[in-house]
Amino acid sequence: MSYASTGIDNLDLITGGGLKPGSVVFIAGGSGAGKTILAQQICYAVGTAERPAIYYTMLGESHTKLIGHVAQFDFFDRAGLGSCVQLLNLRGIVLGDEGEDMQLEGTAGMEHITGEIARSALEQRPSVVVIDSIKALREVATDIQFRRVVFDLASRVAHSKAILLLVGEYTEDEVRTEPEFAVGDGIIYMANDPVGRFHQRSLRVVKMRGTSSLEGTHTFEIGTAGIEVYPRFESTLSTVEFPDEPEGESVRLPVGVAGIDEMLDGGLPHSSSTLVAGPSGSGKTVLALHFIAEGIARGERCMYLSFQQTEQRLIDRARTFGWDFAAAVDSGLLTITHLNPVEVSLDKVGTGLRQAALGDRAERVVIDSLSEIAPAARGTGRFPDYLSAVVALFRSVGATTLLTSETAEFFGPEFELPHGLAFVADNVVLLRYAEIDSEVHRVLGVIKMRDGDHGKGLVEIAIRSSGMEVVGRFEGLTGVLGGTPSRIAHPSPGPAPM
Repeated sequence: MSYASTGIDNLDLITGGGLKPGSVVFIAGGSGAGKTILAQQICYAVGTAERPAIYYTMLGESHTKLIGHVAQFDFFDRAGLGSCVQLLNLRGIVLGDEGEDMQLEGTAGMEHITGEIARSALEQRPSVVVIDSIKALREVATDIQFRRVVFDLASRVAHSKAILLLVGEYTEDEVRTEPEFAVGDGIIYMANDPVGRFHQRSLRVVKMRGTSSLEGTHTFEIGTAGIEVYPRFESTLSTVEFPDEPEGESVRLPVGVAGIDEMLDGGLPHSSSTLVAGPSGSGKTVLALHFIAEGIARGERCMYLSFQQTEQRLIDRARTFGWDFAAAVDSGLLTITHLNPVEVSLDKVGTGLRQAALGDRAERVVIDSLSEIAPAARGTGRFPDYLSAVVALFRSVGATTLLTSETAEFFGPEFELPHGLAFVADNVVLLRYAEIDSEVHRVLGVIKMRDGDHGKGLVEIAIRSSGMEVVGRFEGLTGVLGGTPSRIAHPSPGPAPM
């Protein structure tokens, strides 16, 4: 079956391939949700001079205001207006010059409406027919008349193979209970709901016959390009093909710090996920930069997603350690993406990650830091599943992922990895501070590795002009991870040479 694209790639993904010619699709939602913009965007995407998009409105006012509003979007084509996209006032067409004497109400008025739309559909063979708002017809008809109109339109327009889009202001309860939705082949529900201090736009496919649509609520934004949709990231895994697990010995990817790579038995297992957790300033980002620098030196495609530092700040920081990230960006070997954590959406981030995995085919990926995007879950409880999906996505394409997360406590016997991160990650590297003889030392330990053995000792690390360096191993001390170690028997109180 051939489907018509909506002109929005991710909406095509969500609907299972686009919209089926000859189908009836409701675009429903509250006031200001973006219904008209979506319908117009679809019209400009599919309408041609041979098979135009016919957009009927029930407005009593001029279309000048509507055109002025739509004209601000990139998808608007003024040259195509009137040929590829026809904007018509249904009330004016039906009533004509005798509008004051004729009425839309009643059986005759309803038949006049369906007759006009069906006639245009058969004569012009449009690609899409829009009625905005179908709810306005309900207000001038009895329930029986309105049902007959919707059923009549669905059957008569379908003969032309046009997509019939019925736009209306409905609540979710009305979508579930009103009889007109029974005739719909598809229902797209749009919303713009307050979430804390912000409003979040979302849509979901309530129904889409004949396709494998993605379940769940998906976020979208309205910008200069029009509507941009970000599929619910967890749902997109159903579209990813996972390769068979490779046989033989696991390949290791060095992180670029000699002593740490020794503890990791040569590096991080290929296509694994590693959580690097620790308090602020403990060295998480520096270790991540090492990981990327090593990948660049080996000619591997890398991606760095940062919620804390801009691209230029990361480039400048890498330069202080002797790494030319700017050249790697220019050559396409490195992609740096910075997102403002205050405005971040889990699914917007997920769309970027999906592009990096399936489009850019990044081999090394850093996400710095998970602590910045956890609040974007906004109390929905979906963050653990979201992280599992992130890990699974990159594993599916053979990418090796390093995730950083900040722990709250600088010192003390207790620390917590939020949101079940230790369970999601294949490997966990923990960074801590420890006080020894009234001095603060940085501590690194490999807590777990799912693939192979690893060093069990704790080492002191230092950040020098060349990057991170392993100073030595802590000997003769206990309670180092607790931040206030105590001596065991006689040995040296500090780190011993490796």
